[in-house]
Amino acid sequence: MTRTIVESKTKTAIIGFDEPFCVIGERINPTGRRKLAAELEAENFSTVESDAIDQVKAGANILDINAGVVYNSNPDPNITEPPLMTKIINLVQNLVDIPLCIDSSVPGALEAGLEASNGRPLLNSVTGEEERLELVLPLVKKYNVPVVAISNDDTGISEDPDVRFLVARKIVERAADFGIPANDIVVDPLVMPIGAMATAGKQVFSLVRRLREELYVNTTCGASNISFGLPNRHGINNAFIPMAIGAGMTSAIMNPLALPVKQTEKDARKKEALEAGIKIPESIDDETFCRIFGLGFTRSRPGKEMEAIRAANFLTNNDPHGGKWIKFNKPVAKPGELELSGRPGRAGGRRRRRA
Repeated sequence: MTRTIVESKTKTAIIGFDEPFCVIGERINPTGRRKLAAELEAENFSTVESDAIDQVKAGANILDINAGVVYNSNPDPNITEPPLMTKIINLVQNLVDIPLCIDSSVPGALEAGLEASNGRPLLNSVTGEEERLELVLPLVKKYNVPVVAISNDDTGISEDPDVRFLVARKIVERAADFGIPANDIVVDPLVMPIGAMATAGKQVFSLVRRLREELYVNTTCGASNISFGLPNRHGINNAFIPMAIGAGMTSAIMNPLALPVKQTEKDARKKEALEAGIKIPESIDDETFCRIFGLGFTRSRPGKEMEAIRAANFLTNNDPHGGKWIKFNKPVAKPGELELSGRPGRAGGRRRRRA
């Protein structure tokens, strides 16, 4: 069975055919997040800190680190990105102990991340483009790390899954020329948006099977790509991920969190309730209000996608006896309330029956 080993200083994450699905948390990435980009340029790392901690709490096995900020003061990422990558990695490693995935299109940032990382990080990424192969594969060999291989080449991204398979095979073969084994290649077959290509789901399921059965490689993807541009994206993602797991996919780069409700949403719902004549007790707290009115939660918590993944792990016998599934679904007692399993502060205790 193919197993890809990713390590921090103290923990190991295994991406493998006979392993639980590996979640690579994607939140530490300024792409499309203007607020985070501005914070990073100002060397404010508070959002990075909370994203790191919250993703680990939600069940991420690996954290993706992307420092791709286009600075207003200096738009050259070859200059700005390597030192920022080093700072973020050092910060995150001091906060959490799970392995990291170094994510950049800038070779200097990749090497800076490799130098700063403890253990054996995952490198993200190499493609089938000749220049990229010659730049990235020597780093993979030098630092003895696994790498994400994205199935596009100098011709771009093909809509033909057979072409994407051939690109993946080319990368695996070129890696072998450097002495890099197939178990250190994690192929991203490129998930297309289902809204733009009706066969996108069927394509990736078929391609994942081929990659597993013919190249013996692990696979990953940007899980939310499948739902891009569509309403209720979480609903589509929740269906897609277990189906991909069933086809043989072994990891995904994704958001493990259900983000907290914004204050503006809470205020708008309270206004609607009051206008409808609904009396809201003054003593009601925000968490209870959000739960009653179906808004979600006031704090970050595991997203529905994580629920789907844990169920899929159970169903594929990668959660023996369902222990992790049961733990994941155990209600959390509020402060001052009795735990369902016993008295406060006593995990696993049983209440005595009265005589």
